Amino acid sequence: MKIRLFRNAALKIEVAGKTLLVDPDLGDKHSRPSFTGRSPNPMVDLPVSVEEILDGVDLVIVSHLHADHFDTVAQTVIAKDLPLICQPGDEGKIRGFGFEDVTTLASELTWNGIKLIRRDGSHGLGPVVEKMGQVIGFSLEAAGEPTLYWAGDTVLYPPVAETIAATKPGIIVTHSCGARWDGELIVMDDKQTVEVARSAPQAKVIAVHMEALDHATIDRATLRQTAEAAGIAAERLLIPADGETVHIDKG
Repeated sequence: MKIRLFRNAALKIEVAGKTLLVDPDLGDKHSRPSFTGRSPNPMVDLPVSVEEILDGVDLVIVSHLHADHFDTVAQTVIAKDLPLICQPGDEGKIRGFGFEDVTTLASELTWNGIKLIRRDGSHGLGPVVEKMGQVIGFSLEAAGEPTLYWAGDTVLYPPVAETIAATKPGIIVTHSCGARWDGELIVMDDKQTVEVARSAPQAKVIAVHMEALDHATIDRATLRQTAEAAGIAAERLLIPADGETVHIDKG
């Protein structure tokens, strides 16, 4: 399996002979407003062209409709006949953008030999969840490939911990920038990411969604320092740079 980070949560996953594009955020640097007054978003350029990102894509997965996960550029430039998977409730808006082949991940589905299973996520805890809205994660299974758990825009809370304990994935993708809204944590921070790694000694944890948005509180260097202090080796907690590809074989 190959996993390439572009920026924020935007990934290309090459698995079972297919290429999946997850949560595309394709706009130019500083093309959207600031969340905090610190900087317009996104704060960094894409590492490659939009054309390179879209090249070879067979399936698009959109976890939720926040702009940093499916921006107006992605809505415009992605081919409208590509199959697209989303959470229930978002399909109407996505069809309204012109997409013709939209399927909801309500529980589980299999596409070209790749099994996707919906996983619960919570974009924060308490009152902030109502502002953030519903999100999902997913597990991905395919013959001859490591099992992947993409946690998505969630904090570490019991359903996430239970998914890790029950499924023992070989790969866990976390959103680890410690973003906050109204002062509340809305995705994992360094401490929660390290706790994920501790709870899953069989897994490689890939931390993404970092250094792209101005409401983040944790950068790559801080996450690495926290992991090292906790005894989590770099081989177990991977923190890719934008544009970097991670190769993981089934162990």
